[in-house]
Amino acid sequence: MDACNAKLGPLREFILPGGTTVAAQLHVARTICRRTERFCVRLSREEKTGTLVVPYLNRLSDALFVLARWVNYRAGHKDTFWRK
Repeated sequence: MDACNAKLGPLREFILPGGTTVAAQLHVARTICRRTERFCVRLSREEKTGTLVVPYLNRLSDALFVLARWVNYRAGHKDTFWRK
């Protein structure tokens, strides 16, 4: 993930999900992962959960985001930045 991210450069703005088909699918997977992470945080307030579940899901969503950007980069598709 670090090697892929190094080629992408720093983010200074929010990017909109999309781009190539594979990148868009990775963004969808990231969204599902983030939703699961939030669910696990709520669940951990009521039930005992493993201490690594939430950090793992958070890192996984980061990896999916970087991979989506990297796939677009490799395909020559530039990030689309969100504008206010």
